[in-house]
This record gives sequence, structure tokens and C-alpha cells, in this order.
Amino acid sequence: MGGVCSRKRGNQVNEDGVRVGVNRRYCKNGSSKWLQGTPFFRTTSGCQPEDVSCPSLMELCIHKARQDIDKYSSFSVLPRDISQQIFDELVLSNCLTETSLEAFRDCALQDIYLGDYLGVDDGWIDVISSQGSSLLSVDLSGSDVTDSGLALLKSCSNLQALTFNYCDHISQNGLRHLNGLSNLSSLSFRRSVAVTAEGMRAFSSLVNLHELDLERCSGIHGGFIHLKGLKKLKTLNIRYCKCVTDSDMQALSELSNLKELQVSCSSITDAGVAYLKGLQNLILLNLEGCQLSAACLNSISALVALSYLNLSRCGLSDHGCDKLSGLKNLKVLNLAFNNITDACLVHLKGLSNLETLNLDSCRIRDEGLANLAGLLLLRNLELSDTEVGSSGLRYLSGLLNLESINLSFTLVTDAGLKKLSGLSSLKSLNLDARQITDVGLAALASLSGLTHLDLFGARITDSGTQYLRCLKNLQSLEICGGGLTDAGVKNIKDLTSLTLLNLSQNCNLTDRTLELLSGLTGLVSLNVSNSRITNDGLQHLKPLKNLRSLTLESCKVTAPEIRKLQTSALPNLISFRPE
Repeated sequence: MGGVCSRKRGNQVNEDGVRVGVNRRYCKNGSSKWLQGTPFFRTTSGCQPEDVSCPSLMELCIHKARQDIDKYSSFSVLPRDISQQIFDELVLSNCLTETSLEAFRDCALQDIYLGDYLGVDDGWIDVISSQGSSLLSVDLSGSDVTDSGLALLKSCSNLQALTFNYCDHISQNGLRHLNGLSNLSSLSFRRSVAVTAEGMRAFSSLVNLHELDLERCSGIHGGFIHLKGLKKLKTLNIRYCKCVTDSDMQALSELSNLKELQVSCSSITDAGVAYLKGLQNLILLNLEGCQLSAACLNSISALVALSYLNLSRCGLSDHGCDKLSGLKNLKVLNLAFNNITDACLVHLKGLSNLETLNLDSCRIRDEGLANLAGLLLLRNLELSDTEVGSSGLRYLSGLLNLESINLSFTLVTDAGLKKLSGLSSLKSLNLDARQITDVGLAALASLSGLTHLDLFGARITDSGTQYLRCLKNLQSLEICGGGLTDAGVKNIKDLTSLTLLNLSQNCNLTDRTLELLSGLTGLVSLNVSNSRITNDGLQHLKPLKNLRSLTLESCKVTAPEIRKLQTSALPNLISFRPE
């Protein structure tokens, strides 16, 4: 949502569109479970939202320990769960230093999450390794730890999860120090120069490994032979490894317990996919960006347990798509950016378990949607950049479980939106089309459950915004490039559930708009670029204590004034433009 509000048109692979194998917030300790559900923003002291309940005595103690951390030489006499919470609080508040880390020596911590934490190097590992057999999970991603530091972790024999993503100072020789960590069940070395064919020899002894993440490792071709003995391996992520070829797939063919395989953007062909036919327990297969032909579907159709299949950007055509009809357990199917037409959709009729279907940028037309009418469990449908128009939407009217539809860059008009009015489960709707006007917005007024509405580029006027009053549950709203003035914003100011609001490209909005929005205290992201807002209007943003992103490009607003606002009233603001 930049200042010019241009749309990204899908020429790049969406790296976050699929599940990855290893959770960076892998956590075993009960006292730090809250780390796994960290919200989008975290309030700082003195900036609590008004509806937050009184902190517990334990929380106050942890907060006090963080403030006075320099006064303590050791926490080893405290119960382990208390020490863990103090440690986690210091990390999340960015207050942990190599000096204060010393207080945690021999504290028997179970989880040490320092991924992307600045300054971490071998000097930190001595204290980390002092946790000994208690230590279960370590994330040192992006650190300057070397082979010597990795060697110190050998004493932590009960380690179950180890993450060293983007660590450039570990060599293939350093990986030998993993020998002996036989309890490891999760290992991640994304974009690591250490993981070469020879370096992967160190993985052969990790017989309890369940999850292995080698995404973006460019030297792993030929190393998969060392994984043959890892019979417990269930998840393997080798996305964006162009070096991976068909012979590597042959080496994986013996991993009979493999359930998830991510091998997108590699150099495998139909022949490589054929080696996967024996993986009968495979539930997830991601082949996005691999240049395949219809022949690959002959092999994939044998994987009857598949519930997730991503064939986006694989160069497929209609020929051979009949094989898809045998994958009765499919819940998620991604066929985006392929040269397929309505003829392919005929073979999806029987996939009654399908919940998510992505047809982005395929040559799909109205009549093709008739083949989806029986997919009653469908919840998410992506039709962006297709030739679908208003007529085709009649086939969707019976899909009462639909929660998300993307109709951006289609031929849908106001008349078509009336056919969606009965989809009471709909939560997310992306229209992104110039042909949508106030009339179309009126047709959506009955969709009271909507939480996300993208009208980017639609021709919405002040009069049309009255229909937004019915959408009380909206959390995300984009009306970018419409014809709004301050008068139209009056109909938005009471949508108190909003966390994201984009009104950019409405050039007649003034400081009055910011005044009207001052009551939306839940806002996390606000974009009012290319408007008539000035520095004087910034004062109205002071109540928005949860605001983390503010974009006011091409306005009469200066970066120094935004910084003043940030310092005085918006301490959670971490991203702003102009900057």
C-alpha cells in the first residue's frame, strides 16, 4: 500500500502463500507459550490500550526485573519458569545484552529464541550452552555465530529444535558438531552456505529428525543421499533451491513417512516427480514454479492422501488435467498462473472436500464456474485476473461456506455483486476494479460478517460510503482512488473494529479526515497518501496509540513532524512515510 497505490500484479512468487516446514517460534516450555501467539503489535510500558486488564503480580515482577536487570548477577536460584519469563521479556523488549545474559548462566532455561537479535555471536553461546540438558529449543537465526559457537551446543544433549537460518559464518565443517544431538526433531538452516552435499553428511545421524528446513540453500544438490536413514522425517522444505534436480528426488523416494514436501522453484522435471509416487503418506506437495508438463499429473494422481497441492506457475495446460479428478482428499489446490481454461475445471467437479481453490491469472470464463457449483465445502476462491464476469457469479450463490473471494482485475460489475448478497459466511472480498461503483457497494450491505473489503480503484463516492455503516465487523478497508471527501469519511468513523484503513488517492481529503478518524483507536495501519492533509492535521492522530504504520506520501506533511508525533504520542509507530 505505497503512496502511489500501484498494485503488485503477480509476476513474483508469493513466498508466504504456503506453509513452511519449521516454526521459528518452536517452543516447548509451558511458561513461554505466549511467545507462539505474539500479536501483530506489542504495547510498550506507558502505552497500554485502554481496555487492557490490570497486570498480574507475576507480570509486574517480570517487568520490574527487566527494568532493573543491571542490578542482578544471577537468576539461577529462581524457579526455571520465572527465569524463562524474565529472559523472554528482555528479548521481546530488546533489552538483553551480552552482559545481562550472564545472569542466566546455569538457569536451566528450556527455550532461547534470539532469531534476528542484533549482536549475537560466539560470546553468547557459553551462557546458552550452560543450560545443559534442560535446553530444548534454540533459534540463533541471523547471528554471527561460527563453527566454534555451534560446537559449544554439543553439551545440550536434549535439544529438540535448532534454528540457524541466514547464519553466514558457519561452514560445512561446523555442521559436524551436530553429531550427538540425536534428540533433534526440528532443524532449520535456511540460506546457509554450510549446507552443501558434503555438509549434509552430518544430518545422517539425526535419526529422530521430523522437520528439516533447507530453503534457499544453493549447494545441496547430491546431498540428499545422506537423508536416506532418516525414516522419521515428515517435513522437508527445499523451496527456492534451484540446484535441486531429478536425481535428488530419487534419493528422497525412500522417505516413506514424509508428509510434507516443499520443492518449489527448483530444477526438477516430470521425471523427478515420478520418483515421488511411492510417498503414499504425502499430504502436502508444493511444486510451484517448477517447469512441468501434463505428464507430472500421472505421478501426482498416485498420491491419494494429498490434501494440499500447489502447481502454480508450472506451465500446465488443460491436457492431462483429468488426472486431478482422482485426488479425492484434496482440500487446497493452487493452479494459478497456468495456461488452463474452463476445460480443466470439468475435472474438479468431484473434489467434494476442496476448501481452497486458486485460479489466479488462468483463462477461466463465466461458464467454467458452473463446475464449481457442487463444491459445497469451498471456503476460499481466488479468481483474480481471470475473464470471469457478472454472469458467472450466479454459480457461486449456493456456496454458502465461502469466506473469501478475490475478484480483482475481473470483468465483474455492480450487477454481478448482487449475486453474492446471500453469502452470509463471506468475510473477505477483493474487488479492485474500476467498474465497481456505489451501486455495487449497496449490494454488499447485507454481508454483515465482512471483515476485509478491498475496493481499490473502485469509483466510490461519499454517497456510497453510507452502505459501509452496515459492515460493523470490518477490520480492513481499502477505498483507494475513489472520489471521497471528508463528508464520506463520516460514514467510516464509526467502524471501530478497523485495524487497517487505506484511503490513499482520494485527493480531496483534508485534515478534517484525520479528525474524524481519531476515534478509531484500534487502527494499526493508516494510509491517506495523495491527499490535502498537512502537518496541522497530525495532532488528531494522538489517540491512535496502536498505530504502527502511517503513510502520508504526497501530502503537505514532513518527516520531522511525524517524528515529533511518534516521540510524543505514538511510541508504537515503527513505519511511516515520508520518512
